[in-house]
This record gives sequence, structure tokens and C-alpha cells, in this order.
Amino acid sequence: MGRKKDIFDRMMELPGLRAFQPIYGKYREALLYIFFGGLTFLVSIVTFWLFHIVVQMGALAANAVSWAIAVLFAFLTNRIWVFEAHTKTVPEFLSQMWKFFGGRVATLVVEEVILFLFITKLGMGSMAVKAAAQVVVVVLNYVISKLVIFKG
Repeated sequence: MGRKKDIFDRMMELPGLRAFQPIYGKYREALLYIFFGGLTFLVSIVTFWLFHIVVQMGALAANAVSWAIAVLFAFLTNRIWVFEAHTKTVPEFLSQMWKFFGGRVATLVVEEVILFLFITKLGMGSMAVKAAAQVVVVVLNYVISKLVIFKG
């Protein structure tokens, strides 16, 4: 028995999207990762802007808060839809969550270094640097998620 159809599978059955079903079927995981990666990117950028520009929090502190919110969003969407890594027990769930957050801490360090160098030391625009850093982080996060956290 195959997996249960989710909202994205059902969307691909709509008349205007049926033509894309073969591509979706073959590249489902990557397409959903790009989709949710894009949404996570937006969550990260908007929350960074909110805390850094609106609230006037320092760039590195605003990035840390933004990171926490974006990682929680990414964990939920990645485990449910992208990698379909459902767990059966609370210990399995907590193990998966800690691995996910641990991997994201590693990419947070990469992002903080990029922000520190380009914003604090070189005086570049914070929003442009944040956006560029997010591209690097999204790629690293996919590799870590695919090979370590949600493997299988």
C-alpha cells in the first residue's frame, strides 16, 4: 500500500496541474523542499526585518530570534510534507527534533559569520546580506536534512 495522498498530491490532480504530475511524482521531495524552503526564507527575512529594522534589535540578535522562528517552521513542514518522516513514539520525535535543531545550529553559525563579516565589518546592507546568506543556508540545510536527519 502506498502513502496517503496529502494536499499537494491532491492539488496535482486539479485539471490545470495534471500535466505536471509526472514531474511532480519524480521530483516531489525536491520540489516540496524548494517550496517550503522558500516559505522558510520568507519567515526568516520577515522576522529578521521585524526585529532588526522595526524593533531596532542588533543584527546578530535579530538573526538569532529570526532563526529560532524559521527553524521551528522548517522542522514542522520538513518532517510532515518534504521528507514524510513521521515518528511513532515521543522519544523518536524528540530525537528527530534535536538532530534537526542541531543541524540548524551548525548553519546558524555559518550565517552569523556571514552577517558579522559583511554587515558588521564591511558595512554592507543588512537585508541584502541576510538574503544572500539565506541562499547558502538553504542549500546546506537540505544536505544535512537529507543525509543525516530524515535519511531513509
